Parts: sequence; structure tokens; C-alpha cells
Amino acid sequence: MKKDSEMSFPDPSSFKKHAIGEGITIRVVAGEKIMFSFLDFEPGSVIDSHSHPHEQLGYVLEGEFELTIGDETRVVKAGDTYIIPGNVTHRGASTGQAARTLDVFSPPREDYL
Repeated sequence: MKKDSEMSFPDPSSFKKHAIGEGITIRVVAGEKIMFSFLDFEPGSVIDSHSHPHEQLGYVLEGEFELTIGDETRVVKAGDTYIIPGNVTHRGASTGQAARTLDVFSPPREDYL
């Protein structure tokens, strides 16, 4: 059983990390109703078009990548934010450089935990 302090102040180095595509890894931490996902894109990587019922908010921490949400495509860069409503198709693709984002999901994605 984790100590209360570990539950309130989780250590980012302990976040579960796994690949979700070639050249794309995530590290996640979740509460009961919300989840953080730190996503790392290697140059040339792509997240294929997909959708899920979870609402998703994102903040680009480093680099840039091309993001398509529904019918709109933009290059998002460090400091940019985005909102992806549940069940809306979206896709991400490297612009040739590494990128890191912080995505927030509600509710947590069970497939990432």
C-alpha cells in the first residue's frame, strides 16, 4: 500500500510508460476522474486517426507536430493548447522534430493505465 504522501505527490519517474505507436511513448498518472499523459513524439512518428469517448485537453511542452481534430489541421508548437471533445476523430504527426505534450483525459483512459 502506498503512503498518503506518495498518493498526493506522485513521483513522475514512477509513472507507467509504454509505447502507443512506433516512435511514440506515454507516461501516465491518474486520479479517480482525471488522467495526465505525457506523450513523446520521435521525429517521423505518427498517431493514426482515432477517437475515444474521453474528453482530451493538451498542452505542447516542447517541439511541434501536426494535429488534426475533426476536419481542421494545424501545426501546434510549444505553448499551444488544444481541446478534443469525446468521440471526435483526431490524428497527430511529427513535423520532423521531437515533441512532448501533456494531455489531460477525463475520465481516465483504462487502456493507458
